[in-house]
Amino acid sequence: MHIVSRIPSRVAANIARSSLLFCLALGVGFVAYRASEMHELDNLQTTGTHRLEVYAASLEREIEKYAYFPATLELEHDVLQLLARPNDPVLLRQVNIYLEKLNARAGTLSIYILNRQGKVLASSNWQQQNSYIGDELAYRPYYQDAIESGTGRFFGIGTTIGEPGYYLASALNGSASTAGVAVVKVALDQLEKSWSGVEAPVLLEDENGVVILSSVSDWKFSAIRELDEATRRNFDQTFKYNRRALMSFPGQTMRQLDHGTEIVSIPRTQSRADAAPFPETGIFMTQTQALPGTAWRLRVFSPITQLEHIARNQGALASMGALLLLICLMMANERRRRLRDRLAAREALQRAHDDLERKVTERTAELSSTNTRLQQEVDERARAEKTLREAQDGLIQAGKLAIIGQLSTSIAHEINQPLAALNVLSHNALRLQQRAEYGEVESNLERIGTMVRQMAQITGHLKDFARKSSGRPSPTSLRKAIDNAIFLLEPRLQRRKVGLNIQFPDEDKLVWCDSVRLEQVLINLISNALDAMENTAQPKLEILAEQDAEQVRLQLRDHGTGLNEQIQKHLFEPFFTTKEPGVGLGLGLAISAGIVRDFGGTLAGKNMLDGGALFTLEIPAWFGGEQNG
Repeated sequence: MHIVSRIPSRVAANIARSSLLFCLALGVGFVAYRASEMHELDNLQTTGTHRLEVYAASLEREIEKYAYFPATLELEHDVLQLLARPNDPVLLRQVNIYLEKLNARAGTLSIYILNRQGKVLASSNWQQQNSYIGDELAYRPYYQDAIESGTGRFFGIGTTIGEPGYYLASALNGSASTAGVAVVKVALDQLEKSWSGVEAPVLLEDENGVVILSSVSDWKFSAIRELDEATRRNFDQTFKYNRRALMSFPGQTMRQLDHGTEIVSIPRTQSRADAAPFPETGIFMTQTQALPGTAWRLRVFSPITQLEHIARNQGALASMGALLLLICLMMANERRRRLRDRLAAREALQRAHDDLERKVTERTAELSSTNTRLQQEVDERARAEKTLREAQDGLIQAGKLAIIGQLSTSIAHEINQPLAALNVLSHNALRLQQRAEYGEVESNLERIGTMVRQMAQITGHLKDFARKSSGRPSPTSLRKAIDNAIFLLEPRLQRRKVGLNIQFPDEDKLVWCDSVRLEQVLINLISNALDAMENTAQPKLEILAEQDAEQVRLQLRDHGTGLNEQIQKHLFEPFFTTKEPGVGLGLGLAISAGIVRDFGGTLAGKNMLDGGALFTLEIPAWFGGEQNG
């Protein structure tokens, strides 16, 4: 009866163990599946990021190739004359022929000139039936932006022939004010065609979330996000998409990952055949990247079907391997249990002996442990003394490295602006050379040579910050120094749309200083003013120069965040900065104050009650002959 009752209990125990093994194997398989999936997703995300960088670079190159084009029309005398005399038929024909030839040579879609009221006066397609001449385009955003800020960029569908393109606009300035706007329309179809052979679908969405370029033609002019009625009415009023019906993008978000990555599902449709080199339907991982200088975003779709297959296979293999391992462990455990039962009697006989041996071993171990602790304490004291000596030597070395680090940081700080200018001038020289404007190329190369010499002088001056400068001061044009500083910072001024007001006497003021170091001071002060006005809606910079007895006073006034009492206390201290970590070194004003003191001048800053900060720079004036100082 006892044997009969043990058999069912043993069977039940085996069934329970088998079920547990099966569940554990499934659990291991699921964990392996998830781990493999996350690993493959990380790899796919890295690949997608690389694709985005490549696509963004090619798109940015395509756009920047024509960025300077509209502004060059201001150099054409006939264009400005036409804006002044729009009813001159001979002049109108000359400008139309010029634009037609220029358009054909540049490979753009069209080039046209609008007057101050937004009416097209001349166009490259003047001989075509669908010519733009006479069209009223004042409602177009690119025209409005060019009138307000000098430049405008806009992607839209043409209202005359319904051809999509990217519009680049630039204000044409007359003798007194803005006389009109030059517009160049560029096609991005060639870039879109190059996307047709990529490994994964890619699209470009504008600031409204509307797809304007896509490797999948069915996705073009679909809305990534939901558009309300007010937004659609605005599109109809501005003819941004020429009243084209904007369908919703077919993708549905399944889940969100980190860094803005999403898993989306795109259902299969009957409108396309499976002839594309990449899948257009199924499950994708989408990644986005902003296109610099625009409100557009690139979006790449990486298919994850193969990834799911790999994850499932690895999960299944992990489950099978875990099941085999658990079975082996269970068999080994059963064998070990039988051996334990067999040796139980022998172990009972050995227990007394083992207890005695254990006590002897424990006492010996205690003595050894005490010995070891004493030795460790001796070693610890020796290490502490050694560490103390090393710390003392390190403090001395750290003091030396701090001085070297400050000099190295100064080099990076002062040479940054000339390097940026060299980059701009070299790119301009390449573009001017492509246009065969060799005179301008020579001028740019001369400027580059001047900048290189200036940087050589800057590195020579750095070691003299702790003592008097080794370079001799000379009569320096203050107006030229201001113009050079403004020239180097011109891209930032234009990008921030800073209103610049320079009040300078009719007669140039000569000051007794080193011209290169004076320009560095001005660049640092203007850069700080631009940083202070980073979040200002209408940034404005005022520069006033005047002479007072033997000093020339230069005042720079910004309309930014201003200087509170705490900032004014530490304004000219080294390494004091109000910028985010990694943005500023806190050396600019300290170095500038040292330079001005070497000139025999002063540099002061104060807060303005109506907002902003005022920096006053006083430099000795030059009246002829050698001066002391």
